[in-house]
Amino acid sequence: MYKNDIKEYLENEINTLKKLDITKINQAMKLIYETYENQGNIYIFGNGGSSATASHFQNDFNKGISEYVEKKFKFICLNDNIPTIMAIANDIGFGEVFRFQLKGKLEKNDIVIGISGSGNSENVINAVKYAKTCNSKVIGMTGFDGGKLAKLSDISLNVPMNSMQITEDIHMIFDHLIMAIFYKTICGKNHIIG
Repeated sequence: MYKNDIKEYLENEINTLKKLDITKINQAMKLIYETYENQGNIYIFGNGGSSATASHFQNDFNKGISEYVEKKFKFICLNDNIPTIMAIANDIGFGEVFRFQLKGKLEKNDIVIGISGSGNSENVINAVKYAKTCNSKVIGMTGFDGGKLAKLSDISLNVPMNSMQITEDIHMIFDHLIMAIFYKTICGKNHIIG
């Protein structure tokens, strides 16, 4: 009953994957690795499904890779502390939930990764603009036409597809792709077993 729809979705995903800019993924990986080497913090954040992706990144690097290395990754997911998010949203405004957490904390070697499918989430844009005033490098993960976030980012990882679902799928692929390669190059382990 659903076979044609399944096939169409998978074909759209495959075709979109083929359009990804490998050079930009490589640049993002180099920046993340340099930040790791310099023991900088990597602040990551997003809304909705993107918040789940941000949490997943933190888990995969702070536990997944860091389990096997002496020097640890320092990912900080700004959407994981619900009481902090709710207090900022209630007392100041939802548009400030990420920027407020960055204020006075960004240091020389820190970077930020903002995730927004549309590229136009106000709270993500506010945080990225603040990061730019602190001279922190920004990796933006977007879909559709990239929106404001793509333009503000030092490195834009755009999924060129007008589908939030495929955009979010591929944002998770960015996480697992980068993790798997670092798992091999930093930890000396193969992510494929068997």
